[in-house]
Amino acid sequence: MLPSRTAIFLFLTVLLSASSLAAQDSSEEGGTTRGLMGIKTDVEKITAGDTLTVPAASFKRMALVVGMSAYTSISPLKNTATDARAVADMLQRLGFTVDLAVDIPLTQMQETVAAFSRKAETSDIALVYYAGHGVETAGENYLVPIDIKVDKPEKIPEQALSLSSVLRSVERARKLRIVILDSCRNNPFPALAGAAAIKDGKLGGDGLAAPDPARGMLVVYAAEGGKVALDGDGEHSPFATAILENLPRPNVEIGLVFRQVRDRVMALTANRQQPHFYGSLSGAPYFLAGEDTAVADIADKASQWQALKPDQEVQLAALAGEGNTRAMLGLGYMALTPDSQKFQPAKAFDFFRKAADAGDAEAMFELGKLYEKGIGTAQNVPEAIKLYQRAADLGFADAINDLGFLYYQGADGLARDPKKAVDLFIRAADLRHPQAMFNVAALIDDGVIPGKTPQDAAGYLYQALRSGVDDVLQQLTTRPTMFKPETRKALQAELSRNQFYKGAIDGDIGAGTQRSMRIAFGQTE
Repeated sequence: MLPSRTAIFLFLTVLLSASSLAAQDSSEEGGTTRGLMGIKTDVEKITAGDTLTVPAASFKRMALVVGMSAYTSISPLKNTATDARAVADMLQRLGFTVDLAVDIPLTQMQETVAAFSRKAETSDIALVYYAGHGVETAGENYLVPIDIKVDKPEKIPEQALSLSSVLRSVERARKLRIVILDSCRNNPFPALAGAAAIKDGKLGGDGLAAPDPARGMLVVYAAEGGKVALDGDGEHSPFATAILENLPRPNVEIGLVFRQVRDRVMALTANRQQPHFYGSLSGAPYFLAGEDTAVADIADKASQWQALKPDQEVQLAALAGEGNTRAMLGLGYMALTPDSQKFQPAKAFDFFRKAADAGDAEAMFELGKLYEKGIGTAQNVPEAIKLYQRAADLGFADAINDLGFLYYQGADGLARDPKKAVDLFIRAADLRHPQAMFNVAALIDDGVIPGKTPQDAAGYLYQALRSGVDDVLQQLTTRPTMFKPETRKALQAELSRNQFYKGAIDGDIGAGTQRSMRIAFGQTE
């Protein structure tokens, strides 16, 4: 069992400031030291009671819906504006706060995405729906505003919005990040096709190139990359019709929702068009409509999956049979239920192993936890460490953070290396792991990390606040003097720079600063 993070911080500070690798008693309590609780889940200790005492969380759903139709210099589109308005109305009925933009020029498009990006940081789910022309040039995808007017491919980046900027606008949402693109229509610049573009690239043909979204983000194309989506002869495109029909279906887990969207589009187009998915949804179940939306109120991921109904487990099994690793993960978590009559650790081990073999980083991490604790298999700490390392190599922040603590403590087959541990903590923090961000800020404040300043510590604390972890807000508002005055001043300056704070930069974390932290966290006044 790993020691608590509060204990570790005292040890790390002593060890690193003294440049010593001597062993320490990992059970020693750190008194007034800092740090958040470990992220490791002791699967054998999860109980049904844990899920009943969690206060209900408020859903925060943000959506940006854009429809481009009335192009001035290229072919207009028939249904896109109508599609966008209908999708916006549907999302509002599902409880989303919707920013709707129809037929806007580039400058307004850029401003709209930037404003949405800021709001989406504290949302549970951030969703973008775009209907309009899209084009790929020089290896980059662009969404085309109505005022574009180009005669050379290399001019497109100056007059269109890159898809990568849209992906960045949702990447900091707390639970779900989804971008839906009904933009795979005919090449809007046929006269430019084949012309040389920047960096020896060429203007792409029909449709968009496959994107490369960050982990935990799903990008949905109306058609496969490089293929054309149909505008349709009716009021809406086939893809928009499928979206409008399926997203509001009650008590359908969101992973299955998009499978139903795909099937509906194929039926409407006689298999001429097949939506394609890139990236992946986050590992927790989520429902857009119906009574099962309450699953999101449950605090931990495993208990969320375990709260699903038997018919939903059957649906997950069907998805898993098709090779869906997220469904395999869900079934693995469900098999670790605290219900003794349903607890099947060997079954969980098998699901996690299959998903890990398919390359899923979260499954590698969960499989490693089973090996470490000997649940569903014989205990094998070296194998657990290998799996943690594989998950870390794929950028899974939980695994990187836990590896840091294993390197601090040392384990079977893993030599103690506190300096490497700190490097891993920093890496996890840079991937926006909330506890890692807070803890790295504490180490910087203690002078443990050379070259880092109070401003760096404040940056991590600010981002930890924005991540929405209650422990971070509680620590900063109830125990602000755990940080030195210079770090507190830097945090006030960071809050001021982001327009959350207007008071004095004096290091006094009084009512005004605490109020600004709550607002930055996402609480309403």
